[in-house]
Order: sequence, then C-alpha cells, then structure tokens
Amino acid sequence: MRYMIAYDWMESVRNTNEWLGATAKSMSSYPWTGLVPNPAFQMMRAWGEVTERTFSRMVAKPDWNVSSVVGEDGRDHIVSIERDVERAFGDLIRFNVVGRPEKPRRVLLVAPMSGHYATLLRSTVKSLLVDCEVWITDWHNARDIPVSEGKFDIEDYTLYLMDFMRHLGPDTHVIAVCQPAPLALAATAYLAELEPEAQPRTLTLIGGPIDPDAAPTDVTDFGRSVTMGQLEHLALQRVGYLYPGVGRMVYPGLAQLASFMSMNAETHTKAFSDQILRVAKGEASDHDKHNKFYDEYLAVMDMTAEFYLSTVERIFKEREIARNAFVVNGHEVDIGKISSVAVKVVEGENDDISAPGQCLAALDLCTGLPAEKKAFHREPGAGHYGIFAGKSWRNNIRPLVLEFIDANSDGPKATKLKAVT
Repeated sequence: MRYMIAYDWMESVRNTNEWLGATAKSMSSYPWTGLVPNPAFQMMRAWGEVTERTFSRMVAKPDWNVSSVVGEDGRDHIVSIERDVERAFGDLIRFNVVGRPEKPRRVLLVAPMSGHYATLLRSTVKSLLVDCEVWITDWHNARDIPVSEGKFDIEDYTLYLMDFMRHLGPDTHVIAVCQPAPLALAATAYLAELEPEAQPRTLTLIGGPIDPDAAPTDVTDFGRSVTMGQLEHLALQRVGYLYPGVGRMVYPGLAQLASFMSMNAETHTKAFSDQILRVAKGEASDHDKHNKFYDEYLAVMDMTAEFYLSTVERIFKEREIARNAFVVNGHEVDIGKISSVAVKVVEGENDDISAPGQCLAALDLCTGLPAEKKAFHREPGAGHYGIFAGKSWRNNIRPLVLEFIDANSDGPKATKLKAVT
C-alpha cells in the first residue's frame, strides 16, 4: 500500500461519497417533491445531508471557536489566537485574552499527535482560560508539509517540546494529554539534566501510556500482535499530488479514522442512523450533540510515517520510557534527573485507551523527586475523553490540577478558582 495510488484512491472514495450525499440532498430538495406524499424523499434528503457533512469534514481542520472569555470585571474579553513559535511540523500558539490583566498561572497544554487536530482539546482550553494564560502545541497535518522539511519522529517531537518550554520560561506549568505524556516526561528530564534553569514548575500527565504493559488494552494488544514490517506495509502510504507534502510517507488520517471507528462500529452506525431519522423529522440542528461531536471526531490529519513507527516500536514494543532507556539525539535521557519539577498523574477508572496504571508508572520513574512533589488522582467512573474534556474534567480534575499548580508555584498564590460551566 506504500504508493500514491492507494492514498489517492482513499481520497477519491471520500470525495465520491461527499458528492453522492450532496447530489441526493439536492435532488430530493426540489420543490416538486412536495407534490409526492412519500417519505422516501425526506429520507433521501436526510441521508444526503448527513452523508455530505460526514465526508466533507474529514479533510477540514476545525476552527478553535474560542472567541471570548468573561473576566473578573464581568466583561467579555476578546481572545486573540497568536502564533508564538512557528515551526515546520507544529506551532506554539497562545490564546491571548485582550484587555484582561495577565493571570499568574502560565499553562502549556501539550496536545496529542494521534490522528486528530489540537482542536480536540478546545473545551480544555476554554475551561483553563478562565483562570490561566494558555499556550498549546498545534501540530500540522503531515500531508501539508513538503518533503524538503525532512523527518519528524518521537525524538523530534521531544526536541520541539523542549524548545517550547525554553521559550515560555521556568514559570510554566505543563499539562500533557494522552499520547505526549511519555515524551513530555522525557523532555522535562532532558532539560533537568542539561538546562535545569529552563525546567517548568509542574508537569501534569493525563491518561498517557508511560508503561503500556502496566495494564492491557485493545491498543496495547494490537501493538504486540503486529510486526513493524506488517505496519509499514499495511498502514503507510505516500501523499498524492493534491497536497504540498506530495511523496511524503505518512499514516493517512482516513486510514486512522477507519481504525478508530471499527473499534466501536456498532455504536457509530447507530449514531448515524439515528441522526438521519432526526434530520428527516426536522429534529436535528447544525450544532446539535451529534454534529458537535462528529465535526471534531471525523476531522483527521496525516501522521508522518517515522513518528507513527517510532511510537509503536519505541513506546509500546520496546517500552523505552517505561525502562528509562529513551535516547534523544544520541543522549540517553535519565528520568531520575527530575528533582524539582512537581509531577501529577491523572487517570480515569474506565479509560480503555490508556488503562489505569499505565500513566501512574511515571511516578515510579521519578526516583530523584521527593514524595511531596508527587501527586496522583484516579477519577472514578471516568473514561479517556472525560478526564480532559468531559464532566469529570470540569467538576473534579480541573480544580485539582489548578490547586496542584498553585501549591507548587513560587511567589503570590493565584487568584481564587472560578466555576466553569
């Protein structure tokens, strides 16, 4: 499958389905169809509307939709999204709240590079903006990056994080969500050894695979069941001529999406069937629960082949982070060098992506960190998504994380937490 024709075939299938949906919607929306008292036209129009929207959003990056935040003065303050650091494979962007006094909490939110855009953390950003100055890693779609920019694997990812931490300075509080948790831990340890003055104040790891073998999931079972040769042959494709990254070897977003949805095929099938019925009955809306979720879930991005392969091989198979044997640029990183950065681990009791125990392994690796600098919270009844963006995050985890940040900040304590709705 490592050919452009396979990549272009997948894009052609997507484009054809989008066209079929648009055609069905258009044909069944002519006024004359009202003369025929047959619900088939309503169903055809509903199917077309849902199908067109489903396949069109697979190639569009969602908007942040973070326009304003209410300040302590009761006024709406405009949020300006600015690029602080621009790099080939990802930018560091800031959500600058215009006209509001700067908050003492400075948070770097490390977004995963696992098929979805950083906008997956939109609700997390909104909840933190109330009480913090927020930056986030905005990773680029690999299909839009020319081959001339070179490779990007987990070592490069780690070096990017180190650069972003250096840029923000030592008063930064890092929150890494899911996939980047082990690499954020490694980046912090690398800074602790080579540039201690550039270390962040705190590091919060949320639902990440520090030690994948600590608790099995479908993800870890898959990683153990396939060889690297099989992955390279079956998962990778070359970007076609339609995009600037033509010729770059990637793990396509559409292939990742197919994998995501196959894990819960019955649930997704029912969700779309129910949505078609709601549209036919006139009960759906542009921003209803279904569209709000799938507008984000279906928006996927390509991942560089070397990043995908090195993640599977070095994080899941070889367990380099779990064994404290991770190497960056020929230098073996020692996680035990972390001695002053407070580390907090957050897990969800029902997390089926990074099962309980996988992220907790980080605290055992921090052998140079005193016990009072370590913290752990396992949220009862919470799944993977809920621990960083759902009700569990808003009601329980977010306040605990901010209290942890305040407890490990120098200087005046941050202002009192505000309720987030």
